[in-house]
Amino acid sequence: MIADTGQRRHFITLLGGTAVSWPLAALAQRPERIKRIGWLDGSSGADPKTQVRLGTFRRELEALGWVEGRTVEIVARFDAIDPDRNRDHVAEFIATTPDVIVATSPPSISALIKKTRTIPIVFPLMTGPVALGFAENLARTGGNVTGFTHFGETTATKWLELLREVSPGVIRIVVLVDPRNPTGDLYVSSIETAASSLRAPLTMARAGNDAEIEQVIAAFAQEPNGGLIVPPGPFGSVHRETILKLAARHRLSAVYPWRYLVVEGGLMSYGPDLLDMYRRTASYVDHILKGANPADLPIQAPTKFELVINLKTANALGLPLDSDRVPPALELVGSRRRCGRPTPTLISLDH
Repeated sequence: MIADTGQRRHFITLLGGTAVSWPLAALAQRPERIKRIGWLDGSSGADPKTQVRLGTFRRELEALGWVEGRTVEIVARFDAIDPDRNRDHVAEFIATTPDVIVATSPPSISALIKKTRTIPIVFPLMTGPVALGFAENLARTGGNVTGFTHFGETTATKWLELLREVSPGVIRIVVLVDPRNPTGDLYVSSIETAASSLRAPLTMARAGNDAEIEQVIAAFAQEPNGGLIVPPGPFGSVHRETILKLAARHRLSAVYPWRYLVVEGGLMSYGPDLLDMYRRTASYVDHILKGANPADLPIQAPTKFELVINLKTANALGLPLDSDRVPPALELVGSRRRCGRPTPTLISLDH
């Protein structure tokens, strides 16, 4: 029992002070909200190569200080090359409002920016983001989308030059284009310009599934001395088994955008270091999660390129290549650039 009014007043003051301090202390100890990353991938989630790319992103994000399950959560959705699945995935992400969305294909980005101009969107690989309307310019995007380009107009010329250098007998070339990918027309334009300057007869083949791929390649291969170009995009990855088998069956010298296609049996590839692009994507996501505005993050070009040749496939096609004698022009084209300083490199696979 409190004996007098002064003691009672002192007790009430202490109690009131304690009552105010409890919620403040609890608020100070409350952990920060876990950041959420939406991952919208055009490729199959069952494809080991897709998981390698996502794993590279995850490891780089962890190296930057983000701990999955504690400070960040990644919600991944795949097979967005299918229009219905892409629509469903986009609707899900718009409804759940993640802190940032990583989108790997133009159709996904197109669908996203029609629904939101506030959720930051980062693309690891993109051709012609300004031409496609994803950004005002490369230096300052002017919106909620940024990321990394992976092929320029000069790449098309290099693909054609490589086909002629590695396979001198090639006099006709077919380009396999996915009609659902808006970057297809950009590749067509660049390759047509390069082919015109090099006087290389060119055929554009649009195919949306395995059956159509087989049909257009079989028709092209009815005449000899043909070469094949497969531009980058989820389509070439999803259908790569069919494409690689048909190129081998019809003895087509082919150039691909990514190293793993050559490891799996393709003749050669020329393009950026794919996994490096996903590491750099993690750095942009890190900046955005820490408060950066995507409009202030310039769209960047690749810093590392590589040329890869599968000698076993070259020998099967009767091409005069071996590990001791590679044409000098290939070493020039196959230089890997790191921070602007070229270091000659040529990766030859014989397996």
